[in-house]
Amino acid sequence: MKTIPIGDNKVKQVRIGDAKGLVLMAGPCVIESKDLCFRIAEYLKSLTEKLDIGFVFKASFDKANRTSGDSFRGPGLEEGLRILADVRREFALPVLSDIHLPTQAAPAAEVLDILQIPAFLCRQTDLLVAAAQTQKCVQVKKAQFLAPWDMENVIGKITAQHNELIILVERGSSFGYNRLICDITSIPQMQQFDYPVVIDATHSTQQPGGLGGSSGGSPDLAPVIARAAIAAGADGLFIETHPQPAAARSDAASMLPLDALEKLLIQCRDMYLQIRSYT
Repeated sequence: MKTIPIGDNKVKQVRIGDAKGLVLMAGPCVIESKDLCFRIAEYLKSLTEKLDIGFVFKASFDKANRTSGDSFRGPGLEEGLRILADVRREFALPVLSDIHLPTQAAPAAEVLDILQIPAFLCRQTDLLVAAAQTQKCVQVKKAQFLAPWDMENVIGKITAQHNELIILVERGSSFGYNRLICDITSIPQMQQFDYPVVIDATHSTQQPGGLGGSSGGSPDLAPVIARAAIAAGADGLFIETHPQPAAARSDAASMLPLDALEKLLIQCRDMYLQIRSYT
């Protein structure tokens, strides 16, 4: 399976799919402020360095897929990228954010190390092509309505642009109204395409639209999904986190508190290394 290098000589580079170490992609669901991003980035950088885990900072500049049209979406493209550039420069960390429109790909690629395609948009050809043409790493979340083997066509749209920097993400599948179920076997099934697969442990617990004007969630189950996915061979963890999840302006019902991550990361790191010592 391919190992995907992330970052340049200005940040602490990571390698997704490298048997030598687990990688964490984490941060708040949406950019609420520069101060919050700095607080989370500083904490997670210190923690992952202590645990010898690779780290990519994640935060969305625009949440264009909120349940309600009245929900907070973030600072937008220009201001959001400015904050992410500041995080990248201040902490020497690779950064990741979602794009929702083809026109966002080029400006986002000037800052981001990973361009992420949201699950609902993973079949949007123009968006995939625009992201791929930047020649940056394209991380695609498998839609809740797709089978894991359907991601082969998504990959084909990216590689047709001569871009092999691809990461796939498992984030749960629709299981009736307002419910998701996480099929751990989708991880090895998607890895058969020769690209790393990351588990989105927090979104996999979501209850889409389950609270009426917003999505519900069961963050207490996120560690269960994370450990099960690493045991199944996942190449990394994607976790949304916040110092006070209940006060978060997006995905408050599914994010993990910052101070809950250390124990989980130790468990997943040790399991990751042990499993790969046998392969």
